[in-house]
Amino acid sequence: MELEFTGEIWHWRGPSPFHFVTVPADESTELAEAAALVTYGWGMIPVKARIDGTEWTTSLYPKDGGYIVPIKDVVRRGENLQVGDVVTINLFVGV
Repeated sequence: MELEFTGEIWHWRGPSPFHFVTVPADESTELAEAAALVTYGWGMIPVKARIDGTEWTTSLYPKDGGYIVPIKDVVRRGENLQVGDVVTINLFVGV
């Protein structure tokens, strides 16, 4: 499964700070339908993600009935991205 969507980068200040983009509702519904086939537990979905020329492997986190994409620091720095930037993400599910 391949998905493409846009979203805003936001920062979570928890005990270990991370940056995320929230997957829109329609795409989250598609992911939920495929989750049972690809999840490795706790609702996490393995994906390959791409923003512009940077590609990385990660896992989608379930949150508030949908999913969020963690944006690694190396990706943010490499693409010069900041909190509040709107990005287009390509997800390749089940890699």
